[in-house]
Amino acid sequence: MDDFDSELDRGSATAEYAIVTVAAAGFAAVLVALLKSPEVRDMLLGLVRSALGS
Repeated sequence: MDDFDSELDRGSATAEYAIVTVAAAGFAAVLVALLKSPEVRDMLLGLVRSALGS
């Protein structure tokens, strides 16, 4: 019975990794879409320039 439970646990871990990977890819897609917008890019550029004092 222990071997069977171990196999189920391994399958669960694999499914969890798959879900986390899909979620991370979705989050990355949202970030890329946000960073492509001119408003966000200008805001970040202004923030960097302000931080560098130029």
